[in-house]
Amino acid sequence: MLFSEDTLADFFEKQVERLPDHEFLIYPDRNLRFTYSEFNERANNLAKGLLSIGVGKGDHVGIWAKNVPEWLTFMFATAKIGAVLVTVNTAYKSHELEYILKQSDMKALALTDRFRDNNYIDIIYELVPELKTCQRGKLNSEKFPFLKHVIHVGQDKHRGMYNTNELLLLGQNQDDVILKEIKKEFDNNDVVNMQYTSGTEGFPKGVMLTSRNILNDGYYIGENMNFSEEDRLCIQVPLFHCFGSVLGVMAVITHGSTIVMLEEFDPLLALSAIQKEKCTAIHGVPTMFIAKLTHPMFDMFDMSSLRTGIMAGSTCPVETMKEVIDKMNMTEITSVYGLTEASPGMTQTNAADTFEKKVNTVGTPFPNVEVKLIDPDTGEDITEVGKKGEIVCRGFNVMKGYYKNEEATADVLKDGWLHTGDMGTVSEDGTIFIKGRYKTMI
Repeated sequence: MLFSEDTLADFFEKQVERLPDHEFLIYPDRNLRFTYSEFNERANNLAKGLLSIGVGKGDHVGIWAKNVPEWLTFMFATAKIGAVLVTVNTAYKSHELEYILKQSDMKALALTDRFRDNNYIDIIYELVPELKTCQRGKLNSEKFPFLKHVIHVGQDKHRGMYNTNELLLLGQNQDDVILKEIKKEFDNNDVVNMQYTSGTEGFPKGVMLTSRNILNDGYYIGENMNFSEEDRLCIQVPLFHCFGSVLGVMAVITHGSTIVMLEEFDPLLALSAIQKEKCTAIHGVPTMFIAKLTHPMFDMFDMSSLRTGIMAGSTCPVETMKEVIDKMNMTEITSVYGLTEASPGMTQTNAADTFEKKVNTVGTPFPNVEVKLIDPDTGEDITEVGKKGEIVCRGFNVMKGYYKNEEATADVLKDGWLHTGDMGTVSEDGTIFIKGRYKTMI
């Protein structure tokens, strides 16, 4: 039996009822704080604002921004109206955004001004010149027929665009009853989130994830870290990736914990946030941990509040793992193996595991998830020591499919099994070496 069969919206609202005054989201660099109830009210207002401009069930809403406060507001607002949040990589250039806008059938795109040298406003006006002459809500683009709204995340006004403050104000003037009625129209097996793969094999593919996928994946992630309401997770990884939005946000909301958010990674800001907010957990790729450990001001900060987190995304060097445990007090650090199509976690080490297991394995499959090795040619199970095969996965975490790409979906989803494309080898103790680096204890 799974942890939850709720929709993301219903589950979050139950947590709001249970923990109304508990801190949910903190931006320590500007002392911006939301309790569960305060954030829920904001998400409700944005949800009603989106409904008022014609965005509703099944519509695709893109978010192109760093980890700004509005990012999570859009995530939960779209969930409340049955829309699908399409996450857009902050580093995308014009041609990449053009592809995503078309392929995803995006109805609305929310964006900030820029990311580093990438001017989002210039890019969207170049791709959609009709914005400069149309009234807001009246967009008719020849190139992007589905696109009807562009929303600026911020207070500035741009021709042809709404801004988030206007949508929040529109929402404030409508009764919450409208949200209760629309919730009857969707369930936890509807797509709530669409994330694009990196596209190493051709064009990026839109991975369709449901509430059932991400809520339960996040829960088991948090369980392996012994999360509770007392935990405060510093999120320094991008929200547009599952590392931030599922391994981070979903692990937090399923355990009633608190998010301490960084807009983008900076080792000094991360160290400061950990000390100031007494974070108990932090996620990151190995290079993020190395950047903190080697920062010239590292010894000035108190890491004693830390306990756990996730180091994943690439090979975790043994020395780095040892330093993180010794110098950052992360004695219960874990690692996760998976891919976006698996929501993304398939296996994870546990907070209580030995150091040997933490550095040499990616743990065991989540409850209600099966992982095995098969012959890619015959499909037969492989159990023979030393024999190589493909790692496949079956369970609640497997994506619904790739958006508008039945052929690619059929290539990776066969009889309920997700074919990862990763190769493994059976070792003498019956475990599987993944990519020749790690073992998963299946």
